[in-house]
Amino acid sequence: MRTLTTFRCGDDLLGGTYDHGDRTTGMLMVTGGTELRSGAHYGMARLAAAVAERGFPVFRFDRRGVGDSEGVDPGFADSGPDIAAAVAAVKTLRPDLRHLVGFGLCDGATALACHQHAIGFDAIALANPWVVEAEAGAPPPAAIAHRYRTQLLSLAGWRRILTGGIDYRKAFRGLCRLCAGSDDRLASRFATAIGRVDRRVAIILAATDATALAFEREWRGSLFARARATPTITVVSVDSSSHSFANGDDPRHLAMFCVDVLEECDRA
Repeated sequence: MRTLTTFRCGDDLLGGTYDHGDRTTGMLMVTGGTELRSGAHYGMARLAAAVAERGFPVFRFDRRGVGDSEGVDPGFADSGPDIAAAVAAVKTLRPDLRHLVGFGLCDGATALACHQHAIGFDAIALANPWVVEAEAGAPPPAAIAHRYRTQLLSLAGWRRILTGGIDYRKAFRGLCRLCAGSDDRLASRFATAIGRVDRRVAIILAATDATALAFEREWRGSLFARARATPTITVVSVDSSSHSFANGDDPRHLAMFCVDVLEECDRA
């Protein structure tokens, strides 16, 4: 059963959706970018239905200025009040909940990670976290490096090079961005936030998605040394290029990832 609802964030009325479940561990979903709470390719609505089928209640919402919600969009970095208001709405709907898991995709994952310490989730599940700010319309340096490495290690790639199938001006711009690296301020904020979490943090990556490649590169670096050494933080990868986990078995993999975190939290 699915119910539409509203709740307040300050003076603004926000739209939410509640997928019913009988269990006392629930999930709050935070979408990425300015996506509606249904998500890219309707993926978040499908994910909510799949998780609720396992008995876990799921709540989704549009932050201020997005979709059905009033107000001015604060952007993911300043969406802490929206998430906190949604948590309060969940607890009003289901005062019997013992545990609440936060799930976020892309910069929704980043928002959850950066604000969770002030909100108090029992666990957070993050999909393809956004930790590298790229130029508009351009992939992060890690994705550029992966693309060039793939080209140089394949016969098809060398054929494109030798037959002029490569746009050399575009390739040169990409190499310049690769050499310049990226601004790590967002990655540093993310790493600091999850490095001080004392509860479960589960991260899932679509192996060849540009955002996931950027995260994986940062994850191996010194900024995330503390997080890598924390046993409650785990990173898994699935063979996919879909940022929103929309291809093939991706929706099933994502649903099982969320259910595993919820089951673990429910047993606590």
